[in-house]
Amino acid sequence: MMTNGVVHANVFGIKDWVTPYKIAVLVLLNEMGRTGEGAVSLLERRKLNQLLLPLLQGPDITLSKLYKLIEESCPQLANSVQIRIKLMAEGELKDMEQFFDDLSDSFSGTEPEVHKTSVVGLFLRHMILAYSKLSFSQVFKLYTALQQYFQNGEKKTVEDADMELTNREDGEGKMEKEELDVSVREEEVSCSGPLSQKQAEFFLSQQASLLKNDETKALTPASLQKELNNLLKFNPDFAEAHYLSYLNNLRVQDVFSSTHSLLHYFDRLILTGAESKSNGEEGYGRSLRYAALNLAALHCRFGHYQQAELALQEAIRIAQESNDHVCLQHCLSWLYVLGQKRADSYVLLEHSVKKAVHFGLPYLASLGIQSLVQQRAFAGKTANKLMDALKDSDLLHWKHSLSELIDISIAQKTAIWRLYGRSTMALQQAQMLLSMNSLESVNVGVQQNNTESFAVALCHLAELHAEQGCFAAASEVLKHLRERFPPNTQHAQLWMLCDQKIQFDRAMNDGKFHLADSLVTGITALNGIEGVYRKAVVLQAQNQMTEAHKILQKLLTYCQKLKNTEMVISVLLSVAELYWRSSSPTIAMPVLLEALALSKEYRLQYLASETVLNLAYAQLILGIPEQALTLLHMAIEPILADGAILDKGRAMFLVAKCQVASAASYDPAKKAEALEAAIENLNEAKNYFAKVDCRERIRDVAYFQARLYHALGKTQERNRCAMLFRQLHQELPSHGVPLINHL
Repeated sequence: MMTNGVVHANVFGIKDWVTPYKIAVLVLLNEMGRTGEGAVSLLERRKLNQLLLPLLQGPDITLSKLYKLIEESCPQLANSVQIRIKLMAEGELKDMEQFFDDLSDSFSGTEPEVHKTSVVGLFLRHMILAYSKLSFSQVFKLYTALQQYFQNGEKKTVEDADMELTNREDGEGKMEKEELDVSVREEEVSCSGPLSQKQAEFFLSQQASLLKNDETKALTPASLQKELNNLLKFNPDFAEAHYLSYLNNLRVQDVFSSTHSLLHYFDRLILTGAESKSNGEEGYGRSLRYAALNLAALHCRFGHYQQAELALQEAIRIAQESNDHVCLQHCLSWLYVLGQKRADSYVLLEHSVKKAVHFGLPYLASLGIQSLVQQRAFAGKTANKLMDALKDSDLLHWKHSLSELIDISIAQKTAIWRLYGRSTMALQQAQMLLSMNSLESVNVGVQQNNTESFAVALCHLAELHAEQGCFAAASEVLKHLRERFPPNTQHAQLWMLCDQKIQFDRAMNDGKFHLADSLVTGITALNGIEGVYRKAVVLQAQNQMTEAHKILQKLLTYCQKLKNTEMVISVLLSVAELYWRSSSPTIAMPVLLEALALSKEYRLQYLASETVLNLAYAQLILGIPEQALTLLHMAIEPILADGAILDKGRAMFLVAKCQVASAASYDPAKKAEALEAAIENLNEAKNYFAKVDCRERIRDVAYFQARLYHALGKTQERNRCAMLFRQLHQELPSHGVPLINHL
């Protein structure tokens, strides 16, 4: 059977074969050789040389598209190629025969036009050899296919010209042209016949590279799977195509298809003998153990931990029988991933790092150090020790040019600084990753910055800007994330969660609790714990204290079981707030002290400062403002240095409240001075709240300022603040909560 001049049987039995498209490329090469040095400028020749490699390696394209590509590089040569192909297609079979006979002349003479060992020379020799092996009937079918190829190309050229004339002044013409181009590309794919071995290998390596480094430039999951199915239809034993199918199915979280493709990959690898040829009989065992290891990784990715453990045990057993230390090292790393919730998992990780260094596996050693740093950060180790460990891993990265791990290391530092509450340092690290232009292009137009670490750094950047009230900048970062990581890509969930959290915080600040409640569903779908916590926050803001308390207690128990310390402290702070808003500040004190102890133990400076802020407020409610002020002096510095704008405003508002409460026993002159200082702090707090558009808190500040101005006898200022309060109070009803009970 033959289509487009290509024999379908034994598809990869030969390296290459002749197709009408390749005849057109041969005509281009022949014309380039015949054209003198002066006829084509140096710039045009350079463009043509750059065009040749993708034409030789890529899949077959339509004649009209080939003309267009040549015309962009050298219009004069495009015209010559078009005339030559037309004469051949409209002539006789002997014209094509004569053309292939003349190709051999390119290698003749003392200074041949083409060297036999060059890329072009090898292509010419392959084509001449493939053509000479064709029978007469196959040659005739090839010529018929060439005529059909030429006619389709001419028809498409005429259609394009008519379309351009019709839509030149039409506003919607561009859209229609793009849609036409897309449909033509799909037609090219479906009618191009099977790819040669070299074309298939080039296509697979290109798509695999794009999936790893820049998923947006790769084919869509459906289009890529269609191409792979077409490839496997002609050669079902093509192992690399099954592996790319496995990667493609991972993009869309298809468990069944990805497992199916992975197993087929290793089956075909063994059947074709690709491993056994290079490693003897050992190659079969190697394929089996790495198949089990990859299956364990796949199950682990989808959360099937029991199946992953069984597959990993199988991989370990086969690797031990074969004495494969490299495979055992990979197994040891995955053992840590599966058992990282256990208390003694760090011992396994340390052993893994030592062994990886011993066997000269820098990639595994570095990943182990990164995991060890992450584990110790959650365990509350000091930042200087963690940064020293990351410095050692960075030396490995630069020594072995592990650019991907350099990105991961910087993203890790960003996350650690944010965990410890140092937003300035986190911002610096995130910007450092974004400004790393030293990473060279992996392929034409592909930068190795569409990785998970890059997405994590951008999400941190968006959250940090949102915390400082720069919502326009945060929106720009999120817009960039949407473009770089579209919703169907594997890292899109990172920015989706970030976007939902920022929208939630803005809705809460603006008093739009119904809007915040609608966002909880989206957050829960992306992160269950975060979603449940924010549901409790909304219920608390709506004064549904009983429901909020039930949710917080269940969440607290669950997070303590998971040892999620950061969320445990946040829940404890919410529980304490719930108690004092229910007029039970004495019950809140032990809860806050527990949160403070955890913050200090795990060195979470920012959460510790926030806890101290809450303790000071509880003391203010209990009637001991002097002690509250003393506590505030301990907490306010890190909040003003690294805190969010909202927390800065809360801190200054609380300072003002404590100053007013402490001034009750002062003499009149000193009291007036204290009230003036409190008003200044209230102005600062109001500015902070205005930056994040927190109108509910601005209303509370205006109320408090009006009371202070009234006490000082400043009627005009009092009336201005009272008017502001009245406007905001009409827009934002207080839900029956006393204003003094808001921190």
